[in-house]
Amino acid sequence: MKSTLPFIGAVGVWVPGMDLRSPAASAEAAAEVETLGYGALWLSEGLVRDSFMEASTLLDATASLVVGTGITVIWGRHPRVIRSQARALLDAHPGRFVLGLGTSHARLVEGVLGLRYERPLTALREHLDRLDEPDPVLELAAVDGGPAPQPPRVLAALGPRALELARDQSAGAFSYLVTPEHTAEARAVLGPDRVLIVEQAVVTGVRADEARARARAHIAGYLPGAPYRASWRRLGFDDADFADGGSDRLVSALVAIGDDEIATRVSAHLAAGADHVCLQALPEHPATLPLDQWRRLAHLTRRSAGPAAVPIS
Repeated sequence: MKSTLPFIGAVGVWVPGMDLRSPAASAEAAAEVETLGYGALWLSEGLVRDSFMEASTLLDATASLVVGTGITVIWGRHPRVIRSQARALLDAHPGRFVLGLGTSHARLVEGVLGLRYERPLTALREHLDRLDEPDPVLELAAVDGGPAPQPPRVLAALGPRALELARDQSAGAFSYLVTPEHTAEARAVLGPDRVLIVEQAVVTGVRADEARARARAHIAGYLPGAPYRASWRRLGFDDADFADGGSDRLVSALVAIGDDEIATRVSAHLAAGADHVCLQALPEHPATLPLDQWRRLAHLTRRSAGPAAVPIS
């Protein structure tokens, strides 16, 4: 059976740590994102509240906004539990939920979640195989006697093998901390029939020195992550770019600063093959939501009509 990715437009927002705020605050933020015209809101892995529970809160608070997990970590989650939770969201909010899955990296999985991180690509492939196994219980719940609808899904993918897996076993890929050059390479692997969602870190509306400080602090937090360093090496960065909190070259390539640069970077990703760019606006403090930046950048949602629905094989 095939499912489709809902219409999400060209620009959305990616919000880390929504579950660190009260459900009421999260719901209010989602309602504003919808009002501003963004096509989708993407959630990171929940550390306080489960990402599926958080998605339910945001979907209940909005009327048309698509909510996706960007991404839900597979470690510690049984495939059948993921399938039933995603199906529940899809049943309650038809066409408005996207399941983003991935392995994350060892620092989060072992250091924060306290789980073993090994053979990530193999683990993800095996997880997907189990996720796609026939489930007679779910088939009993099929509507009008037809097959149960499957939640659309995308996979976190940076390297060629992960992108191939996303191409073969999902609607497409979700990339993170990449450049437009990576977007072009990812599109070449995915082909024309899979969706490509690209996260783009941004800072706007503050002094240049403050923006650069936020950008550097953001990148410094990911420097220990082996998957990110490997991805950046494939893009031509080297050890010198990873030293002392990250080089100016690396930080500038990964974080767009100021309205003009952000618009240029979004356009570059779309021209390189992205279907949807989700903006991660970096706030002054991690516990605050970058509402001013979302409002300032809302004009970008009118630049493109976004992708058509994409089938899942």
